[in-house]
Amino acid sequence: MDSLLRDVFHGRLRAGQHLVTRELADRFGVSHTPIREALISLAGIGVVDLQPNRGAVVRRVSAREIEEVCHVRRALECEAVRAACDRIDPHALHALAEELRRLTTVGPAEPQFVEAARETDNRLHDLIAASCGNAFLAAELSRLQFLFRAFRDISWEHQEARNDLRRIAEEGHEHLAIVEALLAGKRQDAVKAMARHINAGIRYWSRALGRPGEVAGLVS
Repeated sequence: MDSLLRDVFHGRLRAGQHLVTRELADRFGVSHTPIREALISLAGIGVVDLQPNRGAVVRRVSAREIEEVCHVRRALECEAVRAACDRIDPHALHALAEELRRLTTVGPAEPQFVEAARETDNRLHDLIAASCGNAFLAAELSRLQFLFRAFRDISWEHQEARNDLRRIAEEGHEHLAIVEALLAGKRQDAVKAMARHINAGIRYWSRALGRPGEVAGLVS
């Protein structure tokens, strides 16, 4: 599903395009079954429409819809971090804090900085979801995580292309604030830090992904 999603946001699969299972299976070198499953999942997060007698068609996703998705993410992530406080593994948090401090110290000039930032981002959000004590909430975050990470990766690629990694570095500081609040057992501080992090993402993703012509399949 990740490869399909990236092709949509990179414009290799364009808005309005009819997606043929056989062609996609050949393109990605897989059987028809995982393609069908991926299309159903993408329909569930609003990236494709499953239409009678037409199959899957790539949707046009507006900048407003990106904002709406991010607002839903904020509600889910803030509840997850609230519930995870005092449940979450402190050893895992200390390991994340150490890596985040290292990244905020060395900054974007370090080789492999972007990949390390991506990996710590994934670890933190996955750890919080897994520690929230609510199986339904964790499952919903997992379902939407592909979309969140596609937005992140495409916007980060825009930054890399411009040699401007400030937003990626800023996210490291935001993540560290969340981790430090969780380590201190300060539930409200952790929720506020998560809300600030998601709000900053809303502003950035809306600009980076909602610009006309910059990402095919998206309209403002």
